[in-house]
Amino acid sequence: MFHTWHWSVFVIVLVMYILTITGNIIIITITSTNVHLHRPMYFFISNLSFIEMLYTSVTIPKILVLLTGNNKYISFRNCITQFYFFFALGSIECFLLSVMSYDRYCAVCKPLHYQLIMSGPVCRNLVLACWTMGFSTNLIPTFIIANLKFCSRNIQHFFCDLSPLLQLSCQNTNKLQTLNFLTASLIVLVSFTFTLGSYVRIILRKFKAFSTCASHLAVVLIFFGAVAFVYVRPRASTDFELNKVVSAVYIVVTPIVNPLIYSFRNKDVKMAIKKLFFRAIS
Repeated sequence: MFHTWHWSVFVIVLVMYILTITGNIIIITITSTNVHLHRPMYFFISNLSFIEMLYTSVTIPKILVLLTGNNKYISFRNCITQFYFFFALGSIECFLLSVMSYDRYCAVCKPLHYQLIMSGPVCRNLVLACWTMGFSTNLIPTFIIANLKFCSRNIQHFFCDLSPLLQLSCQNTNKLQTLNFLTASLIVLVSFTFTLGSYVRIILRKFKAFSTCASHLAVVLIFFGAVAFVYVRPRASTDFELNKVVSAVYIVVTPIVNPLIYSFRNKDVKMAIKKLFFRAIS
């Protein structure tokens, strides 16, 4: 039955999803067509936008279907596929945020050597490394989970997340939980430490850059904090209701905030959007 609160949540999530996709499409379009934005920072931002589009599309469309109450089922194959791509793309985003923080550090603190350090081939290789590590680090955990025996197929979540899946298994998952804890710790904590360190060094070296870095740092803290709360635990969490709330932060909230923080507040991006708009209506 489609309750009133379901309708309200459905509309909110749908609007946020549309805004996320639209905002990221605009960013990708202007960074690829405007020659003034053919710089390392915007190259990384456009990649982040592409990842955000894929990342949200892995979960939100199915969440919207669930909210309508028409189809509350997902096949096991689709569940595992969703699980893999959700964590792979999430890992890529963690790595890319670290790369973006390093790019900002080089631009602010090493301006004379910036073009040499962040050359075209270096930028492309860094992004390629992010994608390769994201997809490869999640292969083994996904393969193991796909081969578990499950006593039930009634998952207590709005997407195929780690803890609810492990909770359904008939087998002992202690070793798998340890593996996932180590994997999550490696990805999240290392990426967060590197990202935080880069922004702190920028602020200490160039305090004038604090206003820009503060907004970036706030988003980073929210994203990594929510992710760490859910996944960086030695034992899988069974507080699924709390996990649902926290998961909404990195599934719905930060993807719509990222374009605003990293792009739309930028003068060059604003100018490029104006040019694109006037070109479209002329």
